[in-house]
Amino acid sequence: MLQLAEGLISRGIDIDFVVGHAEGELLGEVPAQARIVPLTRAPVSWTRARVRVLLAQPDAWRLMLRPRHKLKVVKPLLRWLPGMIDYIGRARPDAMLAAEPRYNLLAIWAQRLSRTGSRILVSERTIVSQQAKAGGPWGDPVLHPLFRGAYLNADAITTVSDGAADDLAAYADLPRDRITTIYNPVVGPDLDRRAREPLDHTWFASLEPPVILGAGRLHPVKDFATLIRAFAHVRAKRPARLIILGAESPTAPEYAAELSTLSATLGIADDVLLPGFVPNPLPFMAGASVFALSSLYEGLPGVVIQALACGCPVVSTDCPGGLREILDQGRVGSLVPVGDDVAFARAIEDMLDNPPRAESLRARAEFFSLERGVDNYLRLLFPAGVKMPYRAAA
Repeated sequence: MLQLAEGLISRGIDIDFVVGHAEGELLGEVPAQARIVPLTRAPVSWTRARVRVLLAQPDAWRLMLRPRHKLKVVKPLLRWLPGMIDYIGRARPDAMLAAEPRYNLLAIWAQRLSRTGSRILVSERTIVSQQAKAGGPWGDPVLHPLFRGAYLNADAITTVSDGAADDLAAYADLPRDRITTIYNPVVGPDLDRRAREPLDHTWFASLEPPVILGAGRLHPVKDFATLIRAFAHVRAKRPARLIILGAESPTAPEYAAELSTLSATLGIADDVLLPGFVPNPLPFMAGASVFALSSLYEGLPGVVIQALACGCPVVSTDCPGGLREILDQGRVGSLVPVGDDVAFARAIEDMLDNPPRAESLRARAEFFSLERGVDNYLRLLFPAGVKMPYRAAA
């Protein structure tokens, strides 16, 4: 979203980031020209809340007849709803982009209740069927029909890969032709500069032993345990090191400790490092010999695209989502079965022995450029064309 905001601003679009809380690790990277708008929360009156939901989404009447305790799942949304309605009424954005199921719902309801002409584009960034199984919002029996009804009222629905689009259409029973794939704008003009920033780390002082790199929030869905087991197989045959970048997940705070314990149990703790969140992972990618992604599912992992843009060879699980699309069906990277640490290790070893040309990897990454992504979003956000100035809310 930060990259997209930069690209839209460069085209003359005014950007508001409408957020629940103006905080987080990336707050300092919000473009200076963008406005941050924190929403205010209001107390929930259940009678008024039911009326609001019915006015915003008439097909939700069956849900509103449920007992109050069954509707607590929507309580956080209802607290933000008055603030969102107020924002739309004051700012009157020409277009709004939301990119998480609950916020998609909030944006659509607020737009309908504010009765403005703001165009609504909702986006799904992951594989909803898999996320639902893991306890995600689409798996909630109260929210699922609300999401589907609201999405049908959106002006446009997007996903970040064709795999994600197919999955959303099937799982949510949405017309496939209503869903447009727009690849995330990952490769921007400053990527090379950021990749060349100094990396003060002894493991990158020389090319030996090679460093294998993983990155992502420390959550079981990333399946870093399989990556660590695969690395143990590699380490048994040759010197190598493994770094996994990423912050602990609030929903699985114990996972980082489990990964450290696993490394110790396998006897490779001295060659495995989990440094936590790193603001700029690009120098690590530029210095690594292999980037490894072990996820159970992914929408369109930007870290893989960034690694390619840095000329770093990629080995990834052939998981549901956009990995095959990024790696051109395996032509520019290795794809291995999900959860198969032995196959993962073989692919890493082969990549270490026979790395592809960095130029071919960078060329593939350009397919996910900021320029291309901004062009595609502009066509959906402003189908009649952009007549400056326009204000967009994210």
